[in-house]
Amino acid sequence: MMDTKSIRIMIIDDHPVVRVGLTSMLSTQPGICVVGSASNGREALILLDSITPDVILMDLRMTGMSGLDAIRAINLRPDPPRILVLSSFDTDEDIYQSVGAGAQGYVLKDTPQDQLLEAIQRVYAKKRYFPANIAARLTERMARSNLTPRELQVLQLVAKGLTNKEIGRVFGISDNTARNHVNSIIEKLEVSDRTEAATIAMRQGLVSITD
Repeated sequence: MMDTKSIRIMIIDDHPVVRVGLTSMLSTQPGICVVGSASNGREALILLDSITPDVILMDLRMTGMSGLDAIRAINLRPDPPRILVLSSFDTDEDIYQSVGAGAQGYVLKDTPQDQLLEAIQRVYAKKRYFPANIAARLTERMARSNLTPRELQVLQLVAKGLTNKEIGRVFGISDNTARNHVNSIIEKLEVSDRTEAATIAMRQGLVSITD
């Protein structure tokens, strides 16, 4: 019979091997019970109608319904479970967006078992859990002023190497207006030039240079 004081865990990940591995590992831990798993956010929302986990381990990049969308939807429910993101990706933007959506913690999939268990315990205790390196990057990302939608579009083209004149042509604006956008981006990102702005943006996951 399950201990009523056990932490009830749901695992949401689109890789069956990950779900099985986590279930196997966590099921051997005293005080933890895996009560369900799902391959995407949509399946998880259906499952939540019949089970009540305390903590959800949430992957971010899944087909069907992303982790971020699932986090937002789950947090709209009354008395939602706590959510700990368990991801392979550690871009600043992934971390920042997860916290903004309502996650209480963020760890990587290569996190040692003892640290994962600590993260689960802290999130269950209504605290937050971010490893030191992720916490530092989250603080750095949150300290930066948010770019406007147009500035993000301009930054995407800066990252692809377009000049101010070329950016102006893309958006149908003057070279001077394009230059003003670039200067604003440089100021907000607290960098010295457009090259550094592009480098920071790609590292943080703000832009992608893939077509």
